[in-house]
Amino acid sequence: QVQLVESGGGLVQPGGSLRLSCAASGRTFSNYAMGWFRQAPGKEREFVSVIAWNGGTTYYADSVKGRFTISRDNAKNTVYLQMNSLKPEDTAVYYCAAGRRYRGGLSMREDEYGYWGQGTQVTVSS
Repeated sequence: QVQLVESGGGLVQPGGSLRLSCAASGRTFSNYAMGWFRQAPGKEREFVSVIAWNGGTTYYADSVKGRFTISRDNAKNTVYLQMNSLKPEDTAVYYCAAGRRYRGGLSMREDEYGYWGQGTQVTVSS
């Protein structure tokens, strides 16, 4: 059974930091792009960041560029999202997802991802 399990969410004050992790089990995703998405209350899910299968290329939504950093450890089958300078508008459920295509390119489209985690809540509030 393939699973993606996010962790590391929580409540943080504005300006604070959190590090999200997404651990995969059931198969290896070392040859697939991995992405992070988020969904705020009352809003559609949106793209946050993506990393290439080998970690060599990354891409970010404009809203998080310069504050968030995506990385991966293929030996651990885990992808991370370091979030700094958090803002109240970053409050959302954060989801990780695995790309569909073997050594495929980076995508912001949800339909390019075949496996999804259950999400972890991030709340930024004073």
